[in-house]
Parts: sequence; C-alpha cells; structure tokens
Amino acid sequence: MNTLAFGIGPIGTTELIVILAIGLLLFGKRLPEVGKSLGKGIVEFKKGLKGVEDEIERESSKPSSVARPPLTSGGVDARVSTAEQVEQPIQSEAKPS
Repeated sequence: MNTLAFGIGPIGTTELIVILAIGLLLFGKRLPEVGKSLGKGIVEFKKGLKGVEDEIERESSKPSSVARPPLTSGGVDARVSTAEQVEQPIQSEAKPS
C-alpha cells in the first residue's frame, strides 16, 4: 500500500505543482541563497565522504603488522624444518614387569 500518513494518498502531479508554487511565493527572494547554501552543503558532504574513502583505502593498503620470522641464509623459511634438522623421537623405556 503506497499511502502517506492519515490516509492521504500519494502526491500527484497537480499537488506537487501547487506545493512548489506556494514554496516559490514564500521563499522567492531567498531561493538563490537557499540553493547556494544547499549546494555548499552537498559539496562539503562529498568532500567528507571522499576523505573517509581515502582513509579506508590507505588503511586497507597498509601491509599487515604481523611479525614474521626471518628467512634463513639458505632461503628456507625458519619455521619449516628440513630432514637433517628433525630429531629422532625419544624412546620410552620399557618398565620391568
């Protein structure tokens, strides 16, 4: 259902023209000032939005601050062990029965 409050139907073309005519009569002399201030407000809003977008872009393009272990001199990641570095598991001693 597409109605406004209090059971009033949607605004038609005739009603819109009457509302605009009344607005023009009331604000006719101040209309350029209103338009200018509205335009400035829109420009400031867009500048603020652009600043927020730039800040988000800057933060997302920064490298992560997670510390990673350095690579060894052979170019192998220090976190990965090679076959020579693996120790034999400790054998548990057999208990006498």
